[in-house]
Amino acid sequence: MRLLEYQAKELFAQYGIKTPKGISSKNIEQARNDAKQLGYPFVIKVQVPVGGRGKAGGIQKCHNDDEFEIKYPQLLDMSIKGEKTRAILLEKMAEYEKELYLSLFLNRSKRCYTVIASSEGGVEIESVKNQVIREVGLGDVDAQTAEEIAKQIGLQGKTIPDFVDMLQRLAKITVEKEAELAEINPVALLKDGSLLALDGKVVTDDNANFRHPEMDKYQEKTELEERAEKSGFTLVELDGNIAVVGNGAGLVMSTLDMLADNGGKPACFLDVGGGATTESVYEALTLVSKMKKVKAILVNLYGGIVKTTTVAAAFIKAYDDKLIDLPVYARLMGSESEKSKEMLKNTRTKMFDSVEDAINGVVMEVNKRG
Repeated sequence: MRLLEYQAKELFAQYGIKTPKGISSKNIEQARNDAKQLGYPFVIKVQVPVGGRGKAGGIQKCHNDDEFEIKYPQLLDMSIKGEKTRAILLEKMAEYEKELYLSLFLNRSKRCYTVIASSEGGVEIESVKNQVIREVGLGDVDAQTAEEIAKQIGLQGKTIPDFVDMLQRLAKITVEKEAELAEINPVALLKDGSLLALDGKVVTDDNANFRHPEMDKYQEKTELEERAEKSGFTLVELDGNIAVVGNGAGLVMSTLDMLADNGGKPACFLDVGGGATTESVYEALTLVSKMKKVKAILVNLYGGIVKTTTVAAAFIKAYDDKLIDLPVYARLMGSESEKSKEMLKNTRTKMFDSVEDAINGVVMEVNKRG
């Protein structure tokens, strides 16, 4: 489950991480009262579970009532990377000296959490330079490690203990909520040397959410999304025409972002999960078949726990049963990938050695189909 920014910041506040004063809303009547309560100037921020809001115009400064009446409805009606606005956050502006980057993510291959920090923030993680990357075991970060990271990214004076405090609180969230990712980007370095979380992202492990009923309030599921959850995989419906299928929230999310950056419009985020079977992948394709806007399927899968042949068998069954009649562009790597490529050789699935080539192919296909 990926929390929206305002939801992540609610969680941050519970754990003592400082954020700007803000109020979320879903209609202009409520927002007018919120605007009076906050006072101008403030920032209007689209709430969607994807990145790239700034580039898409989903974050706007607002200085008076006239600007508010024009910008709020525009942002409420906006879609970014196929994802419709779910809420709007009004937030007080903050004056700061510098933007930093800080995150912890679950590194499944090494079975540990990893901290990434940088003296440059405000951009996607792929663009962050001068990164400090530190493995921290099961997520707890001791004060010495946090201080070393602070100094490595060039922090000084009272900012160092502030950074140590922020990182340890962020680590506590990952441990106690079983989060796959907890990110603050950017972290604002204020003029007095203190730190403020200007944005927030939290992704929790769907397989562990049953242990955290306090997080249920953040769930917003469609009928298909609820059916997917009952079947043991994760589906998030989007507003585009290319279904994105993979295994692992991080892999699927990065594929979705790459697709959008290359002109494609994602129709869904579909993570078949670590316990996928031929039957569950077939059920996933059944749900995709019910999405009338889908014109093609993009698969980016790395076989580890889940064998690529499991996914290949599900696609073959879906073709045989005439469940899907869509072009599929796939990059399958890892366990039994050569065998799966042979299995799909005479189907509508086109195989690629790189996800970039698969993305280029599927975007061209969809554009050609109109």
